[in-house]
Amino acid sequence: MEPKPALNITSTIDDTGGLNWKMTLCLLVAWIMVCLAAIKGIQSSGKVMYFSSLFPYVVLFCFLVRGLLLKGAVDGIAHMFTPKLEKMLEPQVWREAATQVFFALGLGFGGVIAFSSYNKRDNNCHFDAILVSVINFITSILATLVVFAVLGFKANLMNEKCVVENAEKILGYVNTGVLSKELIPRHINFSHLSSQDYEEMYGVIKTVKEDSFGQLGLDACLLEDELNKAVQGTGLAFIAFTEAMTHFPASPFWSVMFFFMLINLGLGSMIGTMTGITTPILDAFKIRKEILCVFCCVIAFLMGLLFVQRSGNYFVTMFDDYSAGLPLIMVVILENISVAWIYGTKRFMQDLEDMLGFRPYSFYYYMWRYVSPAVLVVLIAATVLEMVISPAGYNAWVESEGSEHFHNYPPWALALAYTLIVVALLPLPLVFIVRHFNLISDGSNKLSVSYRKGMMKDISNLEEQDEQRFILSKNPSETPSPMPAHRAYLGPGGTQEMTNTNYGTSTKTGYQNIGSPESEL
Repeated sequence: MEPKPALNITSTIDDTGGLNWKMTLCLLVAWIMVCLAAIKGIQSSGKVMYFSSLFPYVVLFCFLVRGLLLKGAVDGIAHMFTPKLEKMLEPQVWREAATQVFFALGLGFGGVIAFSSYNKRDNNCHFDAILVSVINFITSILATLVVFAVLGFKANLMNEKCVVENAEKILGYVNTGVLSKELIPRHINFSHLSSQDYEEMYGVIKTVKEDSFGQLGLDACLLEDELNKAVQGTGLAFIAFTEAMTHFPASPFWSVMFFFMLINLGLGSMIGTMTGITTPILDAFKIRKEILCVFCCVIAFLMGLLFVQRSGNYFVTMFDDYSAGLPLIMVVILENISVAWIYGTKRFMQDLEDMLGFRPYSFYYYMWRYVSPAVLVVLIAATVLEMVISPAGYNAWVESEGSEHFHNYPPWALALAYTLIVVALLPLPLVFIVRHFNLISDGSNKLSVSYRKGMMKDISNLEEQDEQRFILSKNPSETPSPMPAHRAYLGPGGTQEMTNTNYGTSTKTGYQNIGSPESEL
């Protein structure tokens, strides 16, 4: 299946080709659904997320069972678990793995923080973090099994087609006298030729006709080669899977299920992302939620028109390469540094102990403070190095040849690509300047963090009509309570007798009371 008929794609990024009206209509419907879910708030979007999160598991499990029954599925799964250790030395592999983890867990997007802000103060976020990570890992394995089972089935079909075509060539050479019948093993039957028979016959001909073998135009027809040629990215879902499903029994049913699952995954992700955008704005400014959601979705729809042009696939590749990788890692490392070094790991662990009711493991202290920042810095270095070494370009569709060729980005596209990085990172210094110099008063009376003092502060007098916080609709016992007297975490292994008046318990922990908290730096 080729991208030209499916997308009516242009030959270069310079030729926009106008809008694809079918895709434009789909984009409009999708953003209307996201807008309605965002307007209804956490109560509604939470229910939507239940369905959009659980339904894909049903589809994936059905696909896994069906896929395992397909011929060649075992070969695909075996290929999945066959390690290629030489790939482990490539920085791009680790960078893409980290980016995938960020995307899968929603790190750096703000959606996780926005949804968690509606939790009770004593919510067990430690358990939630472990549960989400474990479920995500299991989901990744499940989805990968489905993908490689289907790709194994598709590779098997392509391999059988290759064997038939090349066997016909060999039979023609035998009938015309180009090849001797003696070269064909006696047990081989051309009417029921297996891949193993062809491999044996191919090896004999290649050995005997070594000098003139290249002129015969025979292919090896190796299953491994077909598996290695599997498409990636959007082509995996819209080309490889689609082509494989045409060979399924009851293929229309499986097609509907598969693409309905993709719609659910996309809507679920965008609802979370939109919540991550609107929640902090609603918390900082007194804006009607409906107006803000409609405004954000209209802007997003207008920006999305760039991707539904005939050249839109090239822009999708550009945005994926430049607006997601480096900015995402930068956001995550700055979040890590702001918590672990500016606010302070000890104080952060103290806050967790006060909210959870138990002392966090020492493991987290070292991970947050040393290991995570170091790993993220290495990933940033690898990302920048990859951007410098690799040529900036895209694979353009050449209609006359029916194939893709690599083209370098024109100057205007290259400028747009680097602008994406700057725009994605621009809110970081802007918000810092605004907060540091108090240029804009948020007017909110909510729990906030003073990065200069390294402490949490709680401001009372919460507005009863504040629709921005689902938590305010809970019982008084579940609403946030003021933080206890600030204490410093003595570090892993530190112990001191103390009384926690906030909980009415006396415990031995690694904390001590301090009067005026200072930054750890």
